[in-house]
Amino acid sequence: MWITYSALIFALTRASAFTAAYGPDVCQSTQSECLTPDEAASDSGSSQHTAKLRWTANTSELAHLNQFSVSCKTLLETFPVDEIDGNFVRTVKRCIFSRSIPTPLKGPLRLAAVSKDVIEGILDLNFDVTQSDDFLHLASGGRLLTGSVPLAHRYGGHQFGYWAGQLGDGRAHLLGRYSNRRGETWELQLKGSGKTPYSRSGDGRAVIRSSVREFLCSEAMHSLGVPTSRAASLIVSEEPVMRDQFYNGNVKKERGAVVLRLAKSWFRIGSLEILAESGETDLLRKLLNFVIDEHFPLISSDDPEKYLVFFSTVVTETAGLIAQWMSVGFAHGVCNTDNFSLLSITVDYGPFGFMESYDPDFIPNSSDDEGRYRIGAQADVGLFNLQKLLEAVRPVLTHTQQEQATVILHGYADVYQKRIHQIFRSKLGLLGEEEEEEEDRYLVAFLLKMMEDTHSDFTMTFRQLSEASAEQLRSRNFTQLWALDDLSSHQFFSEWLHMYLLRLSRQINDSDLDRQLRMKSVNPRYVLRNWMAESAIRKAEANDFSEVELLHHILSSPFVTQETAEEAGYAARPPLWAQRLKVSCSS
Repeated sequence: MWITYSALIFALTRASAFTAAYGPDVCQSTQSECLTPDEAASDSGSSQHTAKLRWTANTSELAHLNQFSVSCKTLLETFPVDEIDGNFVRTVKRCIFSRSIPTPLKGPLRLAAVSKDVIEGILDLNFDVTQSDDFLHLASGGRLLTGSVPLAHRYGGHQFGYWAGQLGDGRAHLLGRYSNRRGETWELQLKGSGKTPYSRSGDGRAVIRSSVREFLCSEAMHSLGVPTSRAASLIVSEEPVMRDQFYNGNVKKERGAVVLRLAKSWFRIGSLEILAESGETDLLRKLLNFVIDEHFPLISSDDPEKYLVFFSTVVTETAGLIAQWMSVGFAHGVCNTDNFSLLSITVDYGPFGFMESYDPDFIPNSSDDEGRYRIGAQADVGLFNLQKLLEAVRPVLTHTQQEQATVILHGYADVYQKRIHQIFRSKLGLLGEEEEEEEDRYLVAFLLKMMEDTHSDFTMTFRQLSEASAEQLRSRNFTQLWALDDLSSHQFFSEWLHMYLLRLSRQINDSDLDRQLRMKSVNPRYVLRNWMAESAIRKAEANDFSEVELLHHILSSPFVTQETAEEAGYAARPPLWAQRLKVSCSS
């Protein structure tokens, strides 16, 4: 054998600083309710039970936007708000939010994309309302939803490894919280809706290319089963926005756009960092208490260890999230602490990329000169960000708890490696007990090394292994399987294939068809490759949103072979021009 694979705890992690694991393997977080304007009049507050009762009498979709309302009451009553009003840039102290009114996009406006799943499934609206002028203005910042008190969130963060100070929502406005008929609470936010106190030197706008990418990718990630924020709509305008896309002095006029996006919470590691850095310990404790009470129901508010348990949970869930990113070849591109959610969901889609040829050094962001956020470094970056989270919560921990938190952090590696091993065993259709785990690690690492050597396509190699029958694999009949054909050129492919088929043959009562169906349910056929997004963006910038709509439709069922997707070449070998594409932080 040309390499010792047992030492290769996946070429895609390269997290050499990891040590032994401690802490829980699994912990889920949910979110409790906020008040609607009607419920705000009651002294008893709101709960999931109340929200469900509110929908008992009428479970049909809301047919008019004037029936739809949000609330900021819970946030405004819980936290101090910036004493100064106005969207002018300033240093903000001793608060969590600043009041900030969106700046309407200059028309004419056009609905470029909309998620029916979000509109009907989360917001309880009849899809027809999205075709109204009211929706255009409400979803682009021109009018306010009933009950909305728009807010911009104050946070800080470490960017590319260095403390950047105050950051905050520089082009986003939190419209309010909505409690739906399933008892879920979602925070609605506009992105690209104008200046706030945190805009620094920016204009508060987003452009079509970045907004198309955010809309498509957040919805695609949801369909892939990766925890993520959601996107309800994309509104584009004729408003000119000047951008230097690659920071090379080539400033161009683009067009403004706004995405209406949703999350259970937009709090991030940087939300806590800014408070710790500013010495605002009382407010730090208040924010932690709120996040725990709202989103971590398994943690008792009276538990003296609650901050430690919270930290342990975030460590576990962050490790799991990054493992899921890696399983679909997703590189976030800007893994700063201000882009890492406390709820361990994927937020802030910018210069991301789905890896094509397998390469642990894949860098989607052309602004990342040193490759800090390359795909193979994401696990390490997660550890760095969690270290910064620990530093932020340290002021509210006892000395003993600080020591325990350090031990928990040291366990991040084992949590991550255990989860990624589970995922990749599943991607190869492997079943069995613990005694086979070491052999399975070897099989996965062996495969990834061959893929790296042959530049095999990450997504389609796993997908075609799912689609090929055992007989096709034995006969190496890869005529219609281009990714496997590339992989088979490796000098050790026959050896790996023999080991793989032998391993599969030991799975009692597991038919070849069952194995294929199981693998196809976890190995997507379609992901949002940069060339696909770029093709849709070029058309969108010319007011043709047909490919945005097509991609949204295709990527909502990424595990199902679709005729229109095949005709569009979404599962074919990427075009040569895709190799020249670049994506930057500029948007």
